[in-house]
Amino acid sequence: MPRQPLWVEEAATRRRMPDPVRRAAVRAVIITSLTLIQAMVAFLASLTGSWLAFPMVLSSVGSTVVATWSVLDVWVTRQVWNQRNGVVSVPSSSARRLRRERRRARRAARTAERDAARIRRRDAGGRLSRA
Repeated sequence: MPRQPLWVEEAATRRRMPDPVRRAAVRAVIITSLTLIQAMVAFLASLTGSWLAFPMVLSSVGSTVVATWSVLDVWVTRQVWNQRNGVVSVPSSSARRLRRERRRARRAARTAERDAARIRRRDAGGRLSRA
């Protein structure tokens, strides 16, 4: 009987996040989880009436600000990466359709301009060649 593999690799359904965005996301998850742990300790310390409750509550407020900042950092890093490296276009994307229409319009304008220049040259000399 052949052995079954431990796992079967499947193609990813989503593209991998860019490295800077992934680093920011990992940082945000770690900071947020530490903030939640700190808030829980502050809550439990205040329930027991410990002297540690007040400093923990103050540091939890500061940590909440830092965690919010780190989550915003993920969003900003993602936006910056998209602006610098572009967004992958899908064939049905509206941006691609608009570019195609603009390209056709430019091509038609160039063709019309070329035809008008030919007509002007022909009218200037009376005929196409002097032979």
